[in-house]
Amino acid sequence: MVTGLTPEVLFQRAQRVTPGGVHSPVRAFRSVGGSPVFFARGEGARLVDVEGRSYIDFCQSFGPLILGHADPDVARAAHEAIDDGWSFGACEPYSLALAEFIATRLPWAERVRFVSSGTEAVMSALRVARAATGRSKILKFEGCYHGHTDAMLVQAGSGLAEGRVAASSAGVPDGILSDTLVAPLDDEAAVDALCDRFGSSLAAVILEPLPANYGLLPQRAAWMTHVVDRCRAAGALIIFDEVISGFRVGLTGMAGALGLVPDLVTFGKVIGGGFPVAAYAGRANLLDLVAPVGPVYQAGTLSANPVGMRTGLATLAKMERIDGWQALNDRTAHFCAELRDACAAAGAPIAIVQHASIFWLNNSPEVVRRVADIPADQGAWFSRLFHAALRRGVYLPPSGYEVCFLSMAHDAETLTAARRALVEAAMEAGRA
Repeated sequence: MVTGLTPEVLFQRAQRVTPGGVHSPVRAFRSVGGSPVFFARGEGARLVDVEGRSYIDFCQSFGPLILGHADPDVARAAHEAIDDGWSFGACEPYSLALAEFIATRLPWAERVRFVSSGTEAVMSALRVARAATGRSKILKFEGCYHGHTDAMLVQAGSGLAEGRVAASSAGVPDGILSDTLVAPLDDEAAVDALCDRFGSSLAAVILEPLPANYGLLPQRAAWMTHVVDRCRAAGALIIFDEVISGFRVGLTGMAGALGLVPDLVTFGKVIGGGFPVAAYAGRANLLDLVAPVGPVYQAGTLSANPVGMRTGLATLAKMERIDGWQALNDRTAHFCAELRDACAAAGAPIAIVQHASIFWLNNSPEVVRRVADIPADQGAWFSRLFHAALRRGVYLPPSGYEVCFLSMAHDAETLTAARRALVEAAMEAGRA
């Protein structure tokens, strides 16, 4: 543990050597205010900061840690991998084992290519789609974040939610975005209009089947089916971005839950067990367009890093062995229902949107499916809730547009303590 240094001092030092003092924007607490907490270690459902304070963690590294921090089986796999050598830059059996695990359980993942981040996975999947179709345009949806590749940084997710009407980035030329079409979620007519106008040049539609980067915005199954059918009829490929939902909502992700078969799918987070692992997968004839078999180039020095391959397989195999997804999803539903009821009884009602082991806290009286319907005061309200929870030993993701995650390490005692703290925090946030 780092001792003798406060978070404020560490943050001041970090800002002198790192843009904004962080290596990913949401960590800077700009959305909620104040200085970020600096953590020294994770233990199951908890994080411990550099001053020794312990927090119940509902961030779980923004989703990867489905078994919790430092799960002993995953830790064992990591230690054994490091003992054997942590980077080869050559063929090894560990990526084969993880790829076979995925391919034998997801029939739409006939081929799997590992990369190191969700951004890489999306960038590569888009390139494959354009090569396969000979077309250039990509359809995405408002509020859906697909990594920071240039063409996807338009009306994207939570890290861009504060202070911008159109979520985009400086440094992205207009010409790059000319082939990116954007439609609102939950709107069949908008999809029809874009397909009518651009269908012949549409290479693919990319969508989060469970939008979870601008709040949790669960979509109607009928709308999802309409998007898939309409785009497929136009000759476009279907790309599911399951970087968050893949192996988080269940073994077969949202594709399996919806009964919809994507042509290409991107994974990340859970598949590495907390190490930097992502992948794109799909039909064999599409993935066989990728080098060295085909003309679509993609490479990576640390792709299929053996540590991440072994921790990823340890995570997925354990979840399957203990039927973890069903248990965790039931636990999350029970926790969210009890929290909702307790807040209402205390006179501080909050809206809790939950799907599987993901939930989102907001202050909307209505079901929210589109970005435009998120309450205008969501950011300010959540900032109050966040700091009230933090003072009571509960760490929420530091943005009102980020979602929360449960892990298998969140046991009944931990969740009871978290519920009490969050009810008090909701009461405090509501008084402001």
